[in-house]
Amino acid sequence: MTTLAPPAALPPTEAGPPAVPPPNAPAPPRDRTPRPPARPGLALAGAVLCVLSAVLLGFAANLTVVGHLQHARDQQTAHDELRRQLALGTAPVGPRDFEGEPLEPGAPVALLRIPALGLSEVVGEGTTSEVLMSGPGHRRDTPLPGQAGTVVLMGRQWAYGSPFSDLHELPVGVRVELTTGQGKAVYRVTGLRRAGDELPEPPAQGQGRLTLITASGGPYTPSGVLRVDAELLTDVVPNPPRELTAGWLADSEQALGTDNGAWLAVFLWSQGLLLASLLTVAAYRFWGYWQTWICAAPVLAALGLAVSGAITALLPNLL
Repeated sequence: MTTLAPPAALPPTEAGPPAVPPPNAPAPPRDRTPRPPARPGLALAGAVLCVLSAVLLGFAANLTVVGHLQHARDQQTAHDELRRQLALGTAPVGPRDFEGEPLEPGAPVALLRIPALGLSEVVGEGTTSEVLMSGPGHRRDTPLPGQAGTVVLMGRQWAYGSPFSDLHELPVGVRVELTTGQGKAVYRVTGLRRAGDELPEPPAQGQGRLTLITASGGPYTPSGVLRVDAELLTDVVPNPPRELTAGWLADSEQALGTDNGAWLAVFLWSQGLLLASLLTVAAYRFWGYWQTWICAAPVLAALGLAVSGAITALLPNLL
């Protein structure tokens, strides 16, 4: 009986270099995740969310941080302009400037100081919501400070620098100083008034009075109007005739008035914001996440602030 020998082990083979494809061979296909099909409804929904987010964030910023910064900037600009006009003797003393042209809305007409509150603000001409974003405003159908009659100044309670937020703390007897192109006028506070309080007697012929007006109520929720009355202590200065008589002001310049003319600005800025949002959604799909938001976020933020600023003009001017 013969025994079969096991097969001899084959010698190990040496591993050769990897095979090199021919130079003209096509590259092997890469695994790619297929893009989802285009869905116009989702793109529009994303754009609407971008619009709402930008408007809400801009609205909150305008009523708080950004609004206060804008007020500080506008006050610095107005202070420099009023100081220049006082030095040149061209500061307004009536409804027209030194060239005979009607004063532009927001033109600086006086410097208001209330030492008891640490308040120093430049007063602009007009009392619309837009004018009061920059500081207190002078009601156009009343004389300028220091002149005979009742001078009316309005200011915001909470938003845009909140210049009149502490007006309710003024005690009787506090001095209020106003500097115009005719010099310094000093008033003495005689009392505070709210809705339903007794009206003061009108000033006698040749006498002057000051009324400061702001909103009353909780933060950003005005429930009424607060008035502070003060009598003129210094001599009355000449009073140029005013072309706008009492009662001829538009509703937008009354206390707690709103500016319906701001709807056009709201519409135009909203169109720009919607277009930018649609472009952002499209860029996110075809460009990438980080690239899109790095470029789109500043644009959306700026347009959101512009839209919300226009919307703020639709709110009560004493807010």
